[in-house]
Amino acid sequence: MADTAVREKSRGEPGGARKISWETFRKKYLSREDSFKYEWVNGTVEKTPRTMDKSQFYIQDNLIEHLYRLKSSRSIKGQFIAEGDAFFGGNHRRPDIAYYTKTQIRQAADGENVVPAFVIEVISSKDQMTLVHKKMHDYREANVAVVWHIFPQLKEIHVYHGLKMEIRLGDDLCTAEPAVEGFEISVNNVLKKQN
Repeated sequence: MADTAVREKSRGEPGGARKISWETFRKKYLSREDSFKYEWVNGTVEKTPRTMDKSQFYIQDNLIEHLYRLKSSRSIKGQFIAEGDAFFGGNHRRPDIAYYTKTQIRQAADGENVVPAFVIEVISSKDQMTLVHKKMHDYREANVAVVWHIFPQLKEIHVYHGLKMEIRLGDDLCTAEPAVEGFEISVNNVLKKQN
């Protein structure tokens, strides 16, 4: 879902992206409503097509439904937020989906920077893997405990715990522990299209 990025070009700097301050980014790009998602990375703007492709809504729906079932049977207090603004290692990112605790949601409402412990990126056929791996670097630098890369076309999920990665297929369970206690779901259930 995090399609190929285009760096905003400066008119005065041939071939290079112009560096801007966070304040300039916040004013010019943060609340821009168009068909793109903007991220502030190392002082430059990364512009990508909005990531939540309607043909992949079912993935987010499956994850949210699973979380609701888990919340009703356990004392989990948190929520999935799609494309929320967050800083990872000093870079502004908008993960496709991230889990925030109720405490983090309150802290964010008070203007604090909060880093989710669980991040999900849904990878489309248009994604440039170098950019995806750059995001992973930011997530690791910010100590995100668990990251999933969901590949709908390949019917697999890559589950990262720090530097360790496992490829999960079919009925294999994907876990978000230790970030979200008890959150386990099979690849098939994440990718199941409802009738």
